[in-house]
Amino acid sequence: MFKLTSLNLNGIRSATTKGLEKWLAAHRPDCICVQEVKAQAPDVSGRFEELAGLKGHFHYAQKKGYSGTAVYTRHEPSEVVIGFGSREFDDEGRFTELRFDTPQRKFSVLSVYFPSGSSGPERQEAKYRFLDAFYPHLQALKGSREFILCGDVNIAHQQKDLKNWRSNQKNSGFLPEERAWMTKLLDEAGLVDVYRRLQPDTTDTCYTWWSNRGQAYANNVGWRLDYHLATPALAALARSESIYKGEKFSDHAPITIDYEFKL
Repeated sequence: MFKLTSLNLNGIRSATTKGLEKWLAAHRPDCICVQEVKAQAPDVSGRFEELAGLKGHFHYAQKKGYSGTAVYTRHEPSEVVIGFGSREFDDEGRFTELRFDTPQRKFSVLSVYFPSGSSGPERQEAKYRFLDAFYPHLQALKGSREFILCGDVNIAHQQKDLKNWRSNQKNSGFLPEERAWMTKLLDEAGLVDVYRRLQPDTTDTCYTWWSNRGQAYANNVGWRLDYHLATPALAALARSESIYKGEKFSDHAPITIDYEFKL
């Protein structure tokens, strides 16, 4: 099996103080895609280049303590691609791609951190610009290679993907335009929501993010914001999924899917 995990860290320094590295050593993924690293190269050097035997490849944001993505891997990639060609969003460190090319397949793992629009209209407009720029990139990539995109998409696609959908219909993350973008990605671009392929009907057990306000985590008032989005041939190889809630490394939970292939 190829075990692939995704986790929004909400800061790599914070997550590692809460036991992330010990969990990774026990969990033993082949790759973990992480978002919101919130660190720069000097912060990573000498401490976070590797975690539990996995080598990290990073896309840092220009702004200190902000955004950032990485993929930690057990296998040496054929190529590392940093950024997807948008100056605005590449400056925010939102895209890391590891390519693993073998005689059998051209395969990529992507770690992507979609913008949040929850802080106000300006960031919501930035989120829409990201979606507009990123869609054709994924279409083009799908035309040339297989891939699995792991990341914090910051969109709950359907009513069953969040606890209080009725009261959130005008809130960022569950806006009609955002949900329509996800539908288009799945129905027209042909990507597969791998978790929903394996678990089409789950509700309360599917959440991967909980607000730090009130008792959201304790009461399981959550959202499903973290995804595996795969090309169809790879999605068909998905065999099992898990969302780990035994420990709390950040305000997100790690989601892992086992795929029936090896690098």
